[in-house]
Amino acid sequence: MTLIKLLAVLSGLGIAVSGAHAQEPTGTLKKIRDTGTITLGVRDSSIPFSYLDDKQSYQGYSIDLCMRVVEALRKDLGLKNLNVKMNPVTSATRIPLMANGTVDLECGSTTNNLERQKQVAFAPTTFVTANRLLAKKSSSIQSLNDMKGKALVSTSGTSNLKQVTALNAQRQLGMRIMAAKDHAEGFLMVETGRAVAFAMDDILLASLAASSKAPQDYTITKEALSVEPYGIMLRRDDPQFKKLVDTAIINVFKSGDINRIYNKWFMSPIPPKNVNLNWPMSEQLKAVIAKPTDSGDPAAYAGVPETKTKAGGK
Repeated sequence: MTLIKLLAVLSGLGIAVSGAHAQEPTGTLKKIRDTGTITLGVRDSSIPFSYLDDKQSYQGYSIDLCMRVVEALRKDLGLKNLNVKMNPVTSATRIPLMANGTVDLECGSTTNNLERQKQVAFAPTTFVTANRLLAKKSSSIQSLNDMKGKALVSTSGTSNLKQVTALNAQRQLGMRIMAAKDHAEGFLMVETGRAVAFAMDDILLASLAASSKAPQDYTITKEALSVEPYGIMLRRDDPQFKKLVDTAIINVFKSGDINRIYNKWFMSPIPPKNVNLNWPMSEQLKAVIAKPTDSGDPAAYAGVPETKTKAGGK
């Protein structure tokens, strides 16, 4: 009987060992476990999602959500001392740096669309915004059609730039379209008169204007050119890592902690200037939180949010 029991125990151990091997980390999880480091792609001026504050520290809504993923990774991989490296990216470099393995998660303000899904993957949507125009009130720009023959700027590597370029041709507007290296430069071009309007996601426009020297000088058009669902970006064809990331984000939704994080960045004073964007959660985002999706199809989001359209969220 003793021998039989021993064989049974050994057999059980064999099954357990096989099960452990079946769950052995692969892809990005293996890379993180082996190096003890996760690299986050972060932005310098995507307020309030991912940006540098006055102490040259990266912070924001998307970074807070990514840190929840980091917590899940520490627990899953048993890495108490998991090192978090912040790697700056731009709209133009974020996808290449994700594809070549430089960054593991991109924690910024990246639109999830069907075209990008051919190159990268996305976690469940964490914000829904719309492509609009910011201009000085004195320019009287109410819609894209008012930009006929004028100078328009958008950020290099964004879906916004691609869209306004296409609309410029379709509507025969004759606009002079310029590409800024980042959102801060795009806003500066309007501020200094080098461009009449800046085409970008409305929440980013509102954040830039609210943080400017004269927020009252700017307005954001009511005309929504598109719907833009944001998601944390990760590499394609890495199901093990994506499952962990998705689960971590969904747990933030289910626990209700998403409301605390959202209110921290959109309904409260934020550094470095303690500006309150006063940007209530849209019905589209509430729907995503209730029923998470990583869809890149705009049709999956019930229309374009009509929340705040004035600069600074006022």
